[in-house]
Amino acid sequence: MGASLAARAGNGGHAWTRISLVRGLERLGFDVLLIEEVDSATDEQRSYFERVCADFCIAGAIVAGPADARVLDRANAAALVLNVGGNLTLDKLGAPHAVKIYLDDDPGFTQLWHDDGLIGARLAGHDIYFTFGANVGRAGCDLPVDGIQWHATRPVVVLDDWPVIEPMPLGFSTVASWRGGYGRVEHRGKLYGQKAHEFRRFAPLPQVVAGSFEIALQIDADDAADAELMRGWGWVLVDPNTAASSPAAFRDYVQGSAAEFSVAQGIYVETACGWFSDRTTRYLASGRPALVQDCGFSSNIPAGEGLVAFTTIAEAAAGAEAIAENYDAHARAARAIAEEYFDSDRVLGSMLAEAGL
Repeated sequence: MGASLAARAGNGGHAWTRISLVRGLERLGFDVLLIEEVDSATDEQRSYFERVCADFCIAGAIVAGPADARVLDRANAAALVLNVGGNLTLDKLGAPHAVKIYLDDDPGFTQLWHDDGLIGARLAGHDIYFTFGANVGRAGCDLPVDGIQWHATRPVVVLDDWPVIEPMPLGFSTVASWRGGYGRVEHRGKLYGQKAHEFRRFAPLPQVVAGSFEIALQIDADDAADAELMRGWGWVLVDPNTAASSPAAFRDYVQGSAAEFSVAQGIYVETACGWFSDRTTRYLASGRPALVQDCGFSSNIPAGEGLVAFTTIAEAAAGAEAIAENYDAHARAARAIAEEYFDSDRVLGSMLAEAGL
């Protein structure tokens, strides 16, 4: 399985996206090797990669340059190559007998960059393509598909890793990056938004509805004015390098919250691609209601109790009030949604069946 872990050292939430895929495949009987292909890796990045793999008993390898004999031997015997976000160069691996699956975890970015020829042959050579953008290729989502048939799937959570625990005093939280790692995307004269633009739209929420709103927010010093704007409206900003620096810290932060509130990347909202957050699946699995911005997912996943979608600040306020007024029912519904729609056994089992495995 190809992924990016060392490249995001210190990002505990991102690590869980890869951990859950590995553990989910292992539950289905696969012997998994987690490969990260990099140009180079610092000692800190290698240490982080090795520590996460050791903590979760994951077989892992960092490939910088030609793949070593151990990796090539595993690839030559592999039945499946799961290439998450195109982080693997397939011709380095060979894997002659493997079904090669491309898993798009950044819908919108992937399709627009591919249409503009910015990611080379990253999508080439795969047998089947899956995306977290459930609406990609469907009416209402205008992302270019360039002849690729994108199959809808969802982020996975291994439910045993995210048990329901006793609820906390009501307060909303999330873990976020103000701008993300990519910058804004421009495609055919249209400039797509980032998470920063959506957060600014909903900045007044703490003044509109009762309750506390906290973000473990990665925000650069250049955006200090935005940080002060958020604090001025009543948001509590904490350092994600402390709150969510490791998988364990991230889990503690999520489960130490009562509920999630989050906006989405502007590009997800503006393309109505149907993306759903891996982070939100972990709130839901923990029995934590989620109040999250709709980018088209509500046409595929039921929203209303446990998972509450919004598009306007009035809808967000109403959703926060509804969760507060009937928290226990929303908490039970949150876990039920995780079990029905994001359980790794169900989601990966369906993906593999579609891929003929």
